[in-house]
Amino acid sequence: MSLFQLGLRRAAAQLSRSSFACGQCLRQQKPATAPPSSIILRLARQTSRSYATETKPSQSPIAALSSNINAPVTPLQDAAAASVAAAGSSGSSSKSSGKSSSFPETNAKSVGYWLIGSAVSVFGIVIFGGLTRLTESGLSITEWRPVTGSLPPMSTADWESEFEKYRASPEYKLLNPHMDLDEFKKIYFMEWTHRLWGRFIGLSFVLPTVYFIARRKVTARMATTLVGISALIGFQGFIGWWMVKSGLKDDLFAPGSHPRVSQYRLTAHLATAFACYSWMLLAGLSVFRANKALRDPEAAAKAFAALKSPTLKVLRRSVLFLTALIFTTVLSGALVAGLDAGLIYNEFPKMGTGYMPPKSELMDKFYSRKEDASDLVWRNMLENPSMVQLDHRVLATTTFTAVMALFAYSRTGRIRAAMPENVRKGVMGLVHLASLQVILGISTLIYMVPIHLAATHQAGALALLTGALVLGHRLRVPKSTMALVQKALQNPQLVKGQGQAVSQKLQNAVKV
Repeated sequence: MSLFQLGLRRAAAQLSRSSFACGQCLRQQKPATAPPSSIILRLARQTSRSYATETKPSQSPIAALSSNINAPVTPLQDAAAASVAAAGSSGSSSKSSGKSSSFPETNAKSVGYWLIGSAVSVFGIVIFGGLTRLTESGLSITEWRPVTGSLPPMSTADWESEFEKYRASPEYKLLNPHMDLDEFKKIYFMEWTHRLWGRFIGLSFVLPTVYFIARRKVTARMATTLVGISALIGFQGFIGWWMVKSGLKDDLFAPGSHPRVSQYRLTAHLATAFACYSWMLLAGLSVFRANKALRDPEAAAKAFAALKSPTLKVLRRSVLFLTALIFTTVLSGALVAGLDAGLIYNEFPKMGTGYMPPKSELMDKFYSRKEDASDLVWRNMLENPSMVQLDHRVLATTTFTAVMALFAYSRTGRIRAAMPENVRKGVMGLVHLASLQVILGISTLIYMVPIHLAATHQAGALALLTGALVLGHRLRVPKSTMALVQKALQNPQLVKGQGQAVSQKLQNAVKV
C-alpha cells in the first residue's frame, strides 16, 4: 500500500458519515457545506508535496496529514453555512425591496466624522458671531429673509435700499449718524456672512440627516438624536432673529442708553449654540467609541468594567457637576457681553477700591420695576452691570477652583490607580484649558475688551466646555455600547474583522 493511499484512508476515517451522500441526495438537499472530496483532495495534495520536498524530516507524513485534517473541518463547515445563509437572505431582500427596512445596530464611522465636522463648524460660527457683536455689525441687516436673504445686494440701488433701512434703526441714529455707504458695507458683510454660515450649517446637517434615516444608515437611537439636533438648529435661527429684533425697537431703550440687543436674548442665543455644539460632539464621540469597542470586544469589556468601579463614582459625578458649572459661567459671560459690563472695573482682583463695589451700587433700586421692590435682587443680578460682572468673577473663580480641586482629587493614590490612562489625560487637559481661560479673561478685562482678546476668551470658554464634555464621555459607560459588546462576545461572527477572517478561510478551503 502506498503512502498516498494510507493518508487517504486516514482522512476518510476522520470524516463523519454525514459528509458522504449520493448525487441525487445532494441535488435535493442542496447542502451548505463544501464537497468533502475537495477537502480530501486538497489535504492529500498538500501531504504529497510536503512528503516529496521533505521539509520536515523529523515529522512523519501521516502525522502531518493528521494535523492538517483536524483543524479546518469544523470552521469550514460553519463558514460555508454562514456564507450560504447570507447569500440566501441577500437574494430574498434584493427581490423584495432592495434595501433593509429596519435600522442597523451600529453607526458607520462616516456618521461620526460628519457629526464632528458639524460640531467644528458650530464652534467656528460661535467665534464669528462674537466678532460680529464686538464690531457692532449684528444690527446692520434689519430684516429676516431665510431664502432671499442668502444673496447680498447686487446693485447700487439695492445697496441704497439696505442702507436706508439701516438709517431708520436706533443704532444708526444714536451711534453712527455719520456712517457712509462704504462703512455700512463692511458691517453688512459681517452680519451677512454670519447668517449665511448659519444657513450652511442647517442645510449641511438636515439634508444628510434625511438621507441617513431614509437609507437606514444609522441606528434608531441615532436617528432620534439627529432629528433633535436638526430641530435645535432651526430653533437657533429663530432665536437669532428674535435677538436682533430686540435691538431695532426704539421703545426698548431709555433716553441716552446705548442701542444693543437684549442681554436675555443674547444669552439664550449663545446657550442654544453651545447646546447644539455639545450634542453634536457627544453624538460623534459615541459613534467612534462604539466602533472601537466592536473591533476588540474583550478589551472593551475590560475597560467598561474598570469604569464601573465604585472608586470612580465620585469622580464621575464631580465631572458632571463641573460641566454644569462651566456652562453656567458661560451664560453669566453672555450677560456681561450683552450689558457691556466688561468696560467697567477694569482691574483685577479688585473692583475699584475694594474686592467688590459698594452694596448700594450692587443693589440699586433703579433696576427694580415693582413698587414693593420684590424684584430688586434678581433684576440687579441680571441687569445691573456692576453686579453682573461681580457674578461672573465669582463664577469664574469658582470654576477654576473646582478644576484644580478635581485635579488634586484625581492624584490621590486610590483614584489614580483606578483611573484609565485617557481619563488621566483628560483631567490634565482640563487643568491646562482652565488656566488659559483665566489668563484670557483677566487680560480681556484689564485691556478693556479688545476685539481679538474678547473673541479668544469666548473661544476659550467653548474649549473648556469641550474638555469637560470629553472627560465626562470617557468616564461614562453607555448601555447601548455595552450591549453591543456583550452581543459580539457571545457571537464573534458579528464582529466585522472576524467575519472577514472566516470568509477568507472559506475561500481558501474551496480552492483546489
